[in-house]
Amino acid sequence: MENALPLIIESVSNNNHKIAFIPFASVQRSYYEYGEMVKRALTSLPNLIEVVKPIDAKKTVEHADVIIVGGGNTFKLLHDIYNLDLFELIRNKVEGGTTYIGWSAGANIAGRTICTTNDMPIIEPRSFTALGLFPFQINPHYFNQQVDGHNGETRDQRLEEYVILNPNIPVIGIPEGTALKLSNSILQFNGDRDGVLFQTDANKLPLKKLISQGEDLSWLYLKNSDLRV
Repeated sequence: MENALPLIIESVSNNNHKIAFIPFASVQRSYYEYGEMVKRALTSLPNLIEVVKPIDAKKTVEHADVIIVGGGNTFKLLHDIYNLDLFELIRNKVEGGTTYIGWSAGANIAGRTICTTNDMPIIEPRSFTALGLFPFQINPHYFNQQVDGHNGETRDQRLEEYVILNPNIPVIGIPEGTALKLSNSILQFNGDRDGVLFQTDANKLPLKKLISQGEDLSWLYLKNSDLRV
């Protein structure tokens, strides 16, 4: 969390803000354990962090000023968000001004769909449609490598397959230590290394472009805003 901590502190500027942490991406760790880990990582925040529990999930999220969604399995996370009737609540609150912070699976569901997650579909959510806070796809933990002796697709090949079949939907690959920050329709790429943008050209062939540290991507957000779900 140390790479993300400065951005999180900057985003949670009001000490009186109540933070709701959604742990539902966790599979092997209890929600309590996961919540305690996150609280320890965010001890520099003076804010109250309440772990969202299935029994009163809607009430906790409804009263939150900040929503934080942790990583784990993206399919499990979206499955539970749908089943606990949190989907529209989260989306409406964020569109109304509530701060949203997500990493890994929590970042995946901020895009249009979860179709560019790296996770195995261990459970079937009601839909692959995600929160649509961004009008494009997100691929966290982006890392492209051809491993000797491995005959499966590389990360780039898989993301290229997505844009070939969905030529109007860009994909942003976010490596470790990087983040997307959206505020007042200004979208910026932050971090200590380059990201990647996958799109298609006029012939619907995949294109890969590097995203520089600190690059302004507002054009990508505004240009595709009509594609938001």
